[in-house]
Amino acid sequence: MPDPWVVALAVVGPVAVAGAWLVVRAGRTTVWTAMGLTLGVLGVLSLLSGELMAFGDRGPWFDVAAGVLAGVALYVATAAFLAVAGRWPLLSRHAAELYGRRRDMSMARALGISVVITAPGEELLWRGVVLGALGSVFAPWTAAVLGWSAYVAANVVSGSVPIVLGAVVGGAAWTGLAVWTGGVVAGIGCHVVWTGLMIARPPMPGPRS
Repeated sequence: MPDPWVVALAVVGPVAVAGAWLVVRAGRTTVWTAMGLTLGVLGVLSLLSGELMAFGDRGPWFDVAAGVLAGVALYVATAAFLAVAGRWPLLSRHAAELYGRRRDMSMARALGISVVITAPGEELLWRGVVLGALGSVFAPWTAAVLGWSAYVAANVVSGSVPIVLGAVVGGAAWTGLAVWTGGVVAGIGCHVVWTGLMIARPPMPGPRS
């Protein structure tokens, strides 16, 4: 069994993420500020837990390469999906709002918050602490399904269609990478690459009449 402090973080962390989404939905702050701060703190706490496995038996370079390639593939799949599913007006509007409108925030700052803080912090919490805590009790793929389900549930609170779809598909990919490689490095690589591409070159579907 993991340390009780780690178990507490595995429970409180997801609740904090859901709470941050509620604050964003209430219009009290931006997604960049809320998730950057929340996942930044949770990521640091996850690192300090001492329970994280960085990479598996194949070594760090294999995991990094696998993560980067998976991130590019996920971006291509996302762009292809949005090209078709963009006929759904709600998805089109939400995707445009999420990836295309940064208000007064520069591209550099948005990328910095997302790829340096938010994406790694999310992986350290969910695929590091949460999945690790579950894996100490359940078989690997059972733990993966439970961790993925909790991840999706926390992001459903956002009320954003692309966020929820990203949690379902991306969460499955990042969880799968963590179980397959035995560490968080591949998931971080995939998440960072995908997020960076989604912000730098958002595949926003145009509105359909």
